[in-house]
Amino acid sequence: MPGGRLTHDDRRRIAAWLADGLGYAEIGRRLGRPTSTISREVTRNGTAGDYVPDRAQRAAGERARRRRPRPTPPAVEERPAEAARGFVEELATLLAATGLPRTTARVFVRLLTADAGGLTAADLVRLLGVSPASVSMSTGHLEGMGLVARRPDPGGRRARYVVDDDAWARAWRADTGTHDELAAAARRGVEVLGADTTAGARLDRMGRFFARLSEQMSGSAVAETVVHDALTVLAALVHAGRPLTPGALAAALGWSGDRVLAALEAIRRRPVIADPFAVRATEAGAYTFTTRPDRLSPEQRAAIGE
Repeated sequence: MPGGRLTHDDRRRIAAWLADGLGYAEIGRRLGRPTSTISREVTRNGTAGDYVPDRAQRAAGERARRRRPRPTPPAVEERPAEAARGFVEELATLLAATGLPRTTARVFVRLLTADAGGLTAADLVRLLGVSPASVSMSTGHLEGMGLVARRPDPGGRRARYVVDDDAWARAWRADTGTHDELAAAARRGVEVLGADTTAGARLDRMGRFFARLSEQMSGSAVAETVVHDALTVLAALVHAGRPLTPGALAAALGWSGDRVLAALEAIRRRPVIADPFAVRATEAGAYTFTTRPDRLSPEQRAAIGE
């Protein structure tokens, strides 16, 4: 087809005419092609003496595939409506009130409401009217929180930022882990400062609050059998009226040592199990019980005759 790409049939004719000794100009005239087209075709695929049309056709196909344009990335939906822009700013303001930096909140909401499989950093700069540095800092913050993920752009070298479907589950798990850590830190504070001090009582309330919050968020409430064992250990300590070691408790209850330790650990991690009592370890490695320091104020304990 004159003016278009050489066909397989054209290449067979070129091979035959080369074998007949025709020059490039004559072959071009017969095919209705410039001499340079014939010269380039033969040079690319051998010489006039070893031009093979089938091989030349395959090579042309490979070149065409390499030249095939990359898929164009989906266009970013601008959402010019004032209502949509107002919603983005409203939600960003609410998120900022929780402690998220304002620009980071705006970046997150833009990604959350994007319909085009995420946005590039350049998209965010343009849509939000902020600096590239601000976008970089915000996306890094959101990636660290597990709310945003970076994906390769199929149409170019720039990354696209997306809000994954499981982003909320990851954020939930991260919060639950933080609550557990806060509860554990508060319990350590009670041990350091003393359960009978004002600060110790305050930390005890803090620890119990975050422990309950973690349970409710993770659905990992202590199993009923463990609670039963914990209360049995507490009853044994109350009945004995003196500190008992885990070994003594195991012997008295007819349990394994591991079962006793699991019950004591459950009380340590979830002090609310023993309410209104608290179980504490002595320096000798034994365990005893006392009343919860937060149930009575110092004044109330003094009035009762502590």
